[in-house]
Amino acid sequence: MEPTSESGSKTAAPRRLPPPPPAELRYGSQYSKNPLEDASFAAMCRRLPPVLAQTARMAWRIERAAVLLLAGCQLAVGVSAAVLLTFTARAMRSVLATGPVDERIHQALPAVLVIAAASGLGRIATALSSYADGRITPRLTTEADSALVAGVCRMEAAARAEDGCADRQEAAEMGVVRSHLMVQDATRLTAAVVRMVTASGVLSVLNPLMLPLLLLAVVPAGVGAVLHARVTYETHYANVGDRNVRQNLRGWATSAKFTDEIRANSMTGYLVFWYRAMSERIDARILAAAPRMLRIVLTSSAIGGVFLVTTWAALAWLTASGRIELAIAGTAVVAVQTTLAALGQVVIYGAAMFHTALYLADMDNFLDYAAEHAPQRGELRVAGPVEEVRLDEVVYQYPGRGCPAVAGVSLAVRRGEILAVVGENGSGKSTLARLLAAIFLSDKGRVTWNGHDVTDLDPDSLWELSGLVPQHFAQWPLSVRDNVTLGQPREEADDRVWHALEAVGLREAIEDLPAGLDTLLARELWGGSELSGGQWQRLACARALYRGAGLVILDEPTSQMDARGEHKILERIKALADDCITIVVTHQLVNTKIADRIIVMDHGRITEHGTYDELAHGAGTFAELLALSTDR
Repeated sequence: MEPTSESGSKTAAPRRLPPPPPAELRYGSQYSKNPLEDASFAAMCRRLPPVLAQTARMAWRIERAAVLLLAGCQLAVGVSAAVLLTFTARAMRSVLATGPVDERIHQALPAVLVIAAASGLGRIATALSSYADGRITPRLTTEADSALVAGVCRMEAAARAEDGCADRQEAAEMGVVRSHLMVQDATRLTAAVVRMVTASGVLSVLNPLMLPLLLLAVVPAGVGAVLHARVTYETHYANVGDRNVRQNLRGWATSAKFTDEIRANSMTGYLVFWYRAMSERIDARILAAAPRMLRIVLTSSAIGGVFLVTTWAALAWLTASGRIELAIAGTAVVAVQTTLAALGQVVIYGAAMFHTALYLADMDNFLDYAAEHAPQRGELRVAGPVEEVRLDEVVYQYPGRGCPAVAGVSLAVRRGEILAVVGENGSGKSTLARLLAAIFLSDKGRVTWNGHDVTDLDPDSLWELSGLVPQHFAQWPLSVRDNVTLGQPREEADDRVWHALEAVGLREAIEDLPAGLDTLLARELWGGSELSGGQWQRLACARALYRGAGLVILDEPTSQMDARGEHKILERIKALADDCITIVVTHQLVNTKIADRIIVMDHGRITEHGTYDELAHGAGTFAELLALSTDR
């Protein structure tokens, strides 16, 4: 139906404009500087020994027997290569000698048998190396991945908001990906080095002139490979921010949780456009680097080709002039080919290890960053029940914000008390709750539990005594039981779980699920089921009740519940209040009737304080907001 004006005439629908392109990310923090920007070629090459040593240390911690097997295999590869070349010379002398053919073949047969045995030894050693790699790599990758996850989980919550944290984490993820190839590349590199040293040693004995010429033929390729890896990493580094944002949007756009909103609001076209535009921006940086890579490859190949031709010409001249005998020349050909192949592999896997070193450095730097930002607090454990939590002139400001979220707040809450925190959006309510729970540490002032500064307390023991239901709680793709216990079962087993579920009115709904407490709460996974928004919120409240915490913080605990569920939760909160400190953050002011005290926050400060009746009949913000909530 077309819109009409007051006079009844039809009006044209507003014309749609093309969607705006993604914002240009101008990442300019202290971590935005490319670590290779001022690094010399020699400095880059010096990265290889440390990363090999790091790989060896990590592998040694994980699977010592496999590391020893790898070392033995590398030694066997070197021995087989030396024996192969040495006995090739003997066999060729016998074959090229004068006399009957059958006699020459008979003389060469022992050397041929040794060559076959050496070749077999080399192949067996290579196969065993692959087996050892298979023993180490999965566990090494898991170790790196687990270390990254643990580092992120253990960081102070405030550090996650610091400039550049998300981009550094994204860069570190690439280190985990590259760790899958780390042992394999290191093994192949060291094997190639062993073969190269062995073959070049034999070649030097045959004629000292051959080795420097051969090195000159391959060194340019090595330089080119390292420079190529540098350009690749520069491109990767420039795309870190865009890739991070694109990956986040991809998760949102493809999540089943937001399907309804995307369809009903006609967002599909925009999201596809946005994702493609961001991808094309990333591709443009990669394509812009392609000419540089081409120049590097062409230049290094041309220089290396000139020296390789010189090497073969020198060998031909030495043979033609009689300076080396024909049998030695034949062996030299094999030695040159072996050395050339080994040098080529050294270049390839050396460049791969150099590339890996860059990403591992990102991972190590982020793990150091995470360790530096892990809770640096005391070791004092909270003894007994939580009797009082106090804030004294507390100030907290988020990184990059112009003004504090909490500004000079003093407050004390005691066991058996329900405190309601209200205020308009952005007034600092949720930040205050996180300061009370010691999730955030104040920039100024003190937060104390039972008289002890939270910076002196062991954070794990402190959080064991707290229960938080955040406004945006997690809907874990776990069983119902694990969603309530959060992986912290108690001796009462399922009785305690059912008690918490019954307290929030969820027992019947859970009993109706296909597997009861064992039902997987993730419809997108095979065998999973889903709860409604209100049911999820009840389950989140059940988590806090299950913990039996001394400090319970409920941030908008009933915003998605029906009236019956909301009433049941509030009654349960009231019944449990004698044994704990209860903080309720809410916009539904009628729910604050259960509170013993109410504080009203505005711009990070407490502007009103009192009981429900005192504030409702006053002339402040609470009375104004209450009147607005009932004026429908």
